[in-house]
Amino acid sequence: MTRQKRKRPDSFRQLMSFVPDTYLDRTSRPIYALVYLLGFILLYEVGTYLIDPQALSERLAQPQTRVVAFLWVQNALEYLGFSPRMIWVATPLVPLVILLICQATSRSSWRIHWPDFLPMTVECLLLSVPLIVLSLLLNRSAGVAANAASLWGTAGSTLRQELWLQIITGIGAGIYEELVFRLILIGILMLLLQDILGLGRRFSIAAAVLLSAFLFSVHHHIFFVNGQLGTGEAFGLSKFLFRMLAGVYFAVLYALRGFGIAAGTHAFYDILAAMLNLLVFS
Repeated sequence: MTRQKRKRPDSFRQLMSFVPDTYLDRTSRPIYALVYLLGFILLYEVGTYLIDPQALSERLAQPQTRVVAFLWVQNALEYLGFSPRMIWVATPLVPLVILLICQATSRSSWRIHWPDFLPMTVECLLLSVPLIVLSLLLNRSAGVAANAASLWGTAGSTLRQELWLQIITGIGAGIYEELVFRLILIGILMLLLQDILGLGRRFSIAAAVLLSAFLFSVHHHIFFVNGQLGTGEAFGLSKFLFRMLAGVYFAVLYALRGFGIAAGTHAFYDILAAMLNLLVFS
């Protein structure tokens, strides 16, 4: 009975415990991730709605610019029987509902200290810098390789609209790729490896991190969506290696700091990478 109680907080997401009710402890809670990412989700939904339809259709016609993880969530809802109109409403609610469930099952405090959100933003920005540096080192000839929003040209579009399109796409990638590859996939892998197969915890964590990072990198080049096999960006060893290392980095952030910081860092990396690609390297 004692051992069962000790296993509960020993989940992947809580590899490190902090002093109770401090900044690090509070901001690692699912409720903080929910509130913090709500603004990103609203910006992604509203931004997508406000994008010029022609520019948006041109962008979606390029497979490498799609947020595939977002489409996977839509496909899952469609499979469950949601109508097209309900899918449009329910998709942004999926990460919020999952985080609510995580918060309820975590038995942690629901209390929110609102001044924490500004330091969270600063933290996410600072944590995105190592990825920018790593990307520059691995992709010197191509500039910064944005995780989901690589440099592309749209005939007749202004630099402002092009930048806006990449920022919106980057925000969507930050939310939904972390949802699929960290929150969901790592949870499933830990359940399979540790709980079902009975493998050691350290081995299970390492395997879950590496496998999720590998699949995270693969899905930028080849993926299955809308019932069809699709191809994304052309394979390049440096880009594949960078995204796999980025997947490991995000997994570590998720394990140590929670989903909110991991997704926020991912989104800010994509935004900064898009700005560097368009305003500096293009």
